[in-house]
Order: sequence, then C-alpha cells, then structure tokens
Amino acid sequence: MRATERRLLRLNDEIQRLRHEEGLAEGELGFHRHLSDDATRDAVVSELPLDRADARDAAKDAERLQASLEDFRRKILRLEAKRDRLLKRLWD
Repeated sequence: MRATERRLLRLNDEIQRLRHEEGLAEGELGFHRHLSDDATRDAVVSELPLDRADARDAAKDAERLQASLEDFRRKILRLEAKRDRLLKRLWD
C-alpha cells in the first residue's frame, strides 16, 4: 500500500471520528438549548436574581456547545478538502 493510500485511510478514519463527535455535540447542544429556553422563561416570570443567573449560565453553555459544534464542522471540512486533494493526486 502506498503512502498516499495510507494517508487517505487515516483521513477517512479521522473524518468518521469527527462526524461521530459532531453528532454527539448536536445532541448535547439540543439538550442545552432546551435547558436555556426553560431557564430564560423562568427568569422572565421570576423576580429572583438566581433565576436570571441560571438563565445566563445556561445561555453560555449553549453558546459554548454551538462553538464546539462549529469547530467540529470546520475540522471536517478541512480534512475532506485534504482528502479530495489526495484523491485527485492518486488519480492523476
């Protein structure tokens, strides 16, 4: 097996791993968005400062997970582009 073929296999494995992580992050993000929505509703109807703090914390968690998800997607796109270049080189 040539070096290019080995690199392609490693890239495919890494892309598959990142896609799995992306799916987990999407699920977790959905859960945290739901928590954030609930906390925001609670803060709107409540006069307790703790409810507002909980809502801010929940929103920050959702934002952090959104950024993490976007990072996974950027990494996947970068690796797919690299894989495409290697495939092109292999076929040329």
